[in-house]
Order: sequence, then C-alpha cells, then structure tokens
Amino acid sequence: MGNSIFRNILRFFGLILIQSLILKRIDLSFGDFNYFNIIIYHLFILLLPLNIPRWASLMLAFALGITCDMFYDSPGLHASASVFTAYLRKPILKLLEPQGGYNINEIPSLYHFDISWVISYCAILTFTHFLWYFSVQAFSFVFFFDIILNTIFSFIISIIFILMYQFIIRPKY
Repeated sequence: MGNSIFRNILRFFGLILIQSLILKRIDLSFGDFNYFNIIIYHLFILLLPLNIPRWASLMLAFALGITCDMFYDSPGLHASASVFTAYLRKPILKLLEPQGGYNINEIPSLYHFDISWVISYCAILTFTHFLWYFSVQAFSFVFFFDIILNTIFSFIISIIFILMYQFIIRPKY
C-alpha cells in the first residue's frame, strides 16, 4: 500500500512537470492550423487504483488540475476538466468491466489488462476530457468547429503519447 501511494505521488509530480516544462512548450501549429495540443497530465487520473473511493479521485483530480492551472495561467480550466474526467471514471470502468470483474488492487494499465481494454478506457476518458476542456475554454458554441477540431487533433496526438507511456513504463501500481 505504501509503495502504491509513493508511486502515485511520483506519477502526480512527474506528469505535472512533463506537462508544464516540456509539453507546454512544444508548438505543433502549421500557420493558422493550431489545433494540436499535447496534454497527458490526466493520465494520473486514468491510472488511479480501481479501489480508490470516488471522493478521493475527485479531490486528487482537483489538486492535479489546479496545479496544472498554475503553470498554464488558466484559472480553473484544467481543474474542471480533471474533475469531470474523475467523475466519469467510475461509470466508464463499470461500462468496460471484464467478464470476471476487476481485481480491486489493480490499476487500469497494460500490466493488468489487455491492449484493447486499455485503448478503449484511455480513449473514452481522454476524448471526454478534451471535449470538456475545449468547450469550457471556448465557453461558447459559436466556436463549435474549433472545439471539435481541437478535441480531435489533440486527442490523436495525446493518445499516442499516453499509449507510449503505457507500453514503455507498464505501471504496476
């Protein structure tokens, strides 16, 4: 248990540092086409243990989001998207529950689940995270196409990075 908590603390700060010091500075725009944003900090929420209570995941998601907001100078934007992702996590886990159920001591990673399950889980939560994030950022459906383009292109590039993390690190805890 102590080892799991320590690894999650490291993952929290590691993902925040990678997001704010490296990925924030990468500019993938092509002239006026600036719809690529690499955002992977929410991977912390995705990799929380299956047995964590919902209130704890919501609090951790808020702490993650507000910390990211401090680096991005976007008060509440990342926090709201992170809390929304944490709120949807339990229903998505229920939707994707395998035939034999879950071992409550596991985390949703390639170490414990097969690739199709991990891709489905990460893709659903990442897409909804981005849809919420860019909708709140625009704060108007006048920018509907910008929201959709940002969501789709950021999803594609970010899910590649998230799956690379899953393949390379293969977290156990």
